[in-house]
Amino acid sequence: MRAAPGQLVAGRYRVTDRPTGAGLPAQDVHTGAPVLLHALDLPELLVPGGADDDLYEDADARRGDRIAGPVAALADRVPRHPRLLVETGAAAEGDLLWVAAERLAGAPLAELADGGPVPPYRVAELAADLAGALRALHGAGLVHGHVTADAVLVCEDGAAMLGGLLLGAAREAVCLQLAGSVPRRRYEARADLFGPRAEHWPADAGPPGDCWALGVLLYRLLTGHGPYPEDDLPTLLAAVRDGRRYPADGCGPLRGLVEELLDLGPTARPTAEDVQRRVRAVLAGAPEPFGPGEEEPPLLPVVRPAGPVVPHPRGRRHGERHLPVPRGPSRVPPALLGPLLVGGVLLALVAALAAVVLTAG
Repeated sequence: MRAAPGQLVAGRYRVTDRPTGAGLPAQDVHTGAPVLLHALDLPELLVPGGADDDLYEDADARRGDRIAGPVAALADRVPRHPRLLVETGAAAEGDLLWVAAERLAGAPLAELADGGPVPPYRVAELAADLAGALRALHGAGLVHGHVTADAVLVCEDGAAMLGGLLLGAAREAVCLQLAGSVPRRRYEARADLFGPRAEHWPADAGPPGDCWALGVLLYRLLTGHGPYPEDDLPTLLAAVRDGRRYPADGCGPLRGLVEELLDLGPTARPTAEDVQRRVRAVLAGAPEPFGPGEEEPPLLPVVRPAGPVVPHPRGRRHGERHLPVPRGPSRVPPALLGPLLVGGVLLALVAALAAVVLTAG
């Protein structure tokens, strides 16, 4: 991102630190709120003075604003929800389009998932949060369109926050401006911006497409890779179209839900509300967590041997067989064995002497 600490961006955001994996830290000078900025490069075709600027009759300095305006207006339609990041707006400046969102303590889900598969019950917790966020968006008549690990922030308390709505809308607007009414050009523009990442290419439009992308994300978190080959875009799109995906063997207790999200058509696919309800049921049956180094105790009831634990010597019925009571080792301390032995010998000598005296007398 081409902005340094102290620089004022888009006339409103003062950069406060160097860019991180989550974005560029800044402060809104109007409200004083900390924000994260995301920059989107505007192609030369959309920037005045570009190489092909004369190809378009409406070439002027307001092209960036034509994209930023609708994206900023979209921010006002996003409902308030505890699992939705607040995205405050968008503004064009030169050859960049800046999108601002609230800044919270946490890390992008993409960074946390780099270490390999995520445990299934942790994925279920994340799924419950994301399904709640999508449910709020769909209820407001909005579609996210880019439910990816990069769009999710995991806060310090473990909660997952869904963002990326405005940035995804800005990218789609750029593709539309570049393509005009030519579908092939839009495909090429989207291919350059998004690449062969399955979540960006939902099998269906609208809310069912968001739920399909959520299924792809859950599969990726549970297995460490996507459900479709992602070597190149044509191969990915063909696999999605034909329903050819890798098996969901590594999805554990979420396997049935993931398979339904990926395999069922848009009318039969679970909704965000269905996903939220089902993952909560999975979490209700989750085993108790154990700390590092602690061993899981045996499950009750413990298997017992046949017969009473301690048989009573006079409680045996006719024909009844009991296990013998084991005899433990002697409880006499070793240090007393010597004196006891000497005392026993002396006692025996005294008894023998007394017997001789009695016999002689």
